[in-house]
Amino acid sequence: MLANASLISCNFSKFSSLTFKSRPETRNFLQTQNLKPRVSIPKTSFGSSIFRSVDCKTFILPFQQKGHSQICQSTLKGENKEDPGLNEGDGLENKPEGSGNVAEGRDWTTSILLFVLWGALLYYVFNLSPNQTPTRDMYFLKKLLNLKGDDGFRMNQVLVSLWYIMGLWPLVYSKLLLPTGRSSQSKIPVWPFTVLSFFGGAYALLPYFVLWKPPPPPVEETELSRWPLNFLESKITAAVTLATGLGLLVSAGLATGDDWSEFFQYFRESRFIHVTCIDFTLLSTFAPFWVYNDMTARKWFDKGSWLLFLSLVPFVGPALYNVLRPPLSALPATVSSTTSKPEDT
Repeated sequence: MLANASLISCNFSKFSSLTFKSRPETRNFLQTQNLKPRVSIPKTSFGSSIFRSVDCKTFILPFQQKGHSQICQSTLKGENKEDPGLNEGDGLENKPEGSGNVAEGRDWTTSILLFVLWGALLYYVFNLSPNQTPTRDMYFLKKLLNLKGDDGFRMNQVLVSLWYIMGLWPLVYSKLLLPTGRSSQSKIPVWPFTVLSFFGGAYALLPYFVLWKPPPPPVEETELSRWPLNFLESKITAAVTLATGLGLLVSAGLATGDDWSEFFQYFRESRFIHVTCIDFTLLSTFAPFWVYNDMTARKWFDKGSWLLFLSLVPFVGPALYNVLRPPLSALPATVSSTTSKPEDT
């Protein structure tokens, strides 16, 4: 006897242990799932993801909005617990092989190495970096923050370009880390680190890289229309960021030889400029991995893999990727795995 059963275009591959000619006191109830659309982001690690097949076959039904679909799956309460295709919690999203190692038994070698790198950088910044001109550093900082009026001093053109492009890097990383770089396993939000990166650059992002544990949580469709994802997913934001960064790089490239000689002199003497240059190098070094992570999460690796080589170009590559990548709203959506209680009749 079936109570409140609603079968939604689902097939079952294994019913060898089940028969509908059972005793009257035995009841099997069909459980149906809540159709709450979510954008499903694949689990991404430092290696490639290989998806295994699930024994329980499903049909994909078209969703009301273009480019969205729902994956529906029904299970029997009296299912065979030894059937790997009908295990609880195995329902909606196919798990990549070895995903348990990522979620439960993560190899912490990379995290330890990143933590050691972060500690070594902080030690170098505060103890070993050159600091011959602290007074001039403070003067430069006030000039760059427009806290000093025009006193006739001309700021170095390369330094000005570097300063403003460092203000664009956190925006590029915010677009790469939200939402595909979020960490579902460690429950640590990424937004505090992206906010701090506007002040501390890579030195503020590295602790999150240490604690990051993929995969990212699924994204609700309603999130895509709310702040900050509506801003970070905007092509206008990406295009303005790229155009501004290109202008700053061209400005630095057109600087005279005297400006560049003066800048290298600052690098050897000034802690402020020395540390900023290291920050720019670190952000450029880590960007290709996060481009790869975002690209695979959006299932765009086959078409956009050529951008991985371009992402090695400091700032320009990752910023261009943000312009060309497909929006999350174009990805297929999956429904949540909530189940309803059967009612006795």
